[in-house]
Amino acid sequence: MSTDESLAQLGQTGQSTTIPRSEHPNPQYYRPNFVSLNGTWKFEFDDENIGIQEHWYNHAPFSREILVPFAYQSELSGIGDPRFHDVVWYQRQFSVETDQADTRVLLHFGAVDYKAQVWINGQFAGQHEGGHTPFTVDATDLVSAGANLLTVRAQDFSTDLSLPRGKQFWEEHSASIFYTRTTGIWQSVWMEQVPQTYIESVKATPNLDEGAVDLDVHIEGLHRHLIPAEFSVTVSHEGKTIAQTRVRAQERFHLRIYVNSDPAQPVRAWSPEEPNLYDITYSLHDTEGVIDTVQSYFGMRKIAVENGVILLNNRPYYLRMVLDQGYFPDGNLTPPSDNAIRQDVELIKALGFNGARKHQKIEDPRYLYWCDKLGLIVWGEMANAYEYSERAISRLTAEWQEAVARDYNHPCIIAWVPLNESWGVPNLISDGRQRAFLNALYYLTKSLDPSRLVISNDGWEHTHSDLCTIHDYESAREILSARYATRESSVSATPGHHLIYAPGYHNEGEPIMVTEMGGISYKKSGWDGWGYSSAASDPDFVQRYFDVIQPMFDSPVIQGFCYTQFTDVEQEINGLLTYDRKPKVPVEVIRSITEGRGIPHDFSTGAGA
Repeated sequence: MSTDESLAQLGQTGQSTTIPRSEHPNPQYYRPNFVSLNGTWKFEFDDENIGIQEHWYNHAPFSREILVPFAYQSELSGIGDPRFHDVVWYQRQFSVETDQADTRVLLHFGAVDYKAQVWINGQFAGQHEGGHTPFTVDATDLVSAGANLLTVRAQDFSTDLSLPRGKQFWEEHSASIFYTRTTGIWQSVWMEQVPQTYIESVKATPNLDEGAVDLDVHIEGLHRHLIPAEFSVTVSHEGKTIAQTRVRAQERFHLRIYVNSDPAQPVRAWSPEEPNLYDITYSLHDTEGVIDTVQSYFGMRKIAVENGVILLNNRPYYLRMVLDQGYFPDGNLTPPSDNAIRQDVELIKALGFNGARKHQKIEDPRYLYWCDKLGLIVWGEMANAYEYSERAISRLTAEWQEAVARDYNHPCIIAWVPLNESWGVPNLISDGRQRAFLNALYYLTKSLDPSRLVISNDGWEHTHSDLCTIHDYESAREILSARYATRESSVSATPGHHLIYAPGYHNEGEPIMVTEMGGISYKKSGWDGWGYSSAASDPDFVQRYFDVIQPMFDSPVIQGFCYTQFTDVEQEINGLLTYDRKPKVPVEVIRSITEGRGIPHDFSTGAGA
């Protein structure tokens, strides 16, 4: 059986689910002794918002159970209630195995939407705002050896349009381009017991031209360590050690590691075609032995624009991307299993794409891990708010900085998208303040990460931007061919009656891509819905797909595209796959068109998925 045939069969059988999810939530920063806290928790709605007043963090009449990390709106949570419940409570016991005098107890939360408050054994432990980014609570001073009680209160603001919410609708039932909301815990929760002095973080920046990786290291608790400590690094590729070094540890320091010192072992660059990864081990030592060890990986990958051309690893690279909302029919924003995440990445690659634009969602780190490992480019995009206000600015800016920091080390990410289609800046054309905010986001992102491309406002009304990205749902091949025949015709067009550039800005040679297109609806499941154009049969769907993709390859100025979309999502049936991941037509047919090889000659009217 061919790869395409096996993946088509995979899509037809749906996702395999493993419940509860117990894999390590962050393979980029792996300690083997983690403890997953996913699973069954006690749960309660607090619609009257009385939980704090009645001290639910000590003892509470919890009447329900929920399967973490699935939000109560999802079927996999065991509740499946789409109604508004903006305050919810969680509680479970966890065990600390050793005396905390020798260790620090860290509780990690992948994402809690939107505001989280945490209590340990009835004592307040910490809080966090931001529905898509992680936080850690140091519970060391609040736990004891043996059983401990963990309580979480999560508060959402379902109708607040200043909230960075992405595609989560502010009404109870999905409609138009908006989907079911997510409230509370929706990514993994886990515990680590680490030494009093431990490796808090390492920021890894590949430098392909120098054959090196630059490390920015943070050691936590070094002031408590009375014996001088050293920090060591071991880099390997396919089991062979490439580089080693050991230096005096400081609280924060910079370190460069060369991976090209052996002429017989050239630098192995990362790309979708060759997703080479280097394993890297960080260790903290003193004269008594190893204190802490973290296992990670990195990719030697460079993305740049030179002379108006997109370059991957110093070579021109054409981006064939698909829009991926990251929703699942039974888990909503939360993938049902790690296997389901891997299958999505494999299916995207099998369809001929080399990249995915994660749309209005800061994706699960496990997704980025599989993109790193299997070879799929990703554009990281912020979940936007829908109004312009000081509160919206503050919320989005704070959460976006956390998102960039969380995902910085993933080689698969080549671009950041802080805003999409002027969401949250609806009066961008007439309001200079909103244009200033857009520029501020661009420069803030570049200051945090100068190694990647930044798209100011994906779709239209660009200000300063590394790429000119256009959203165009035109379905006629001849119109698309004429529209993208030249640079001037591309940037002067107004698809959807939107200006490509905001007043005072124009294309200065930036590469042009069409980053939303197609959206062809084709009903192949029990789901009813809509799209931007409609197909009536397999041959009609294939022809329509060809008619929107081929003009991109024919254009002398377009350097990539992003097709809408990977799967159907709730009321949208414009996916290449159904919502439960069944290909609508044979995978190899879509792949041939996606890769610019046209409709296969052997495609027949009877060749269904």
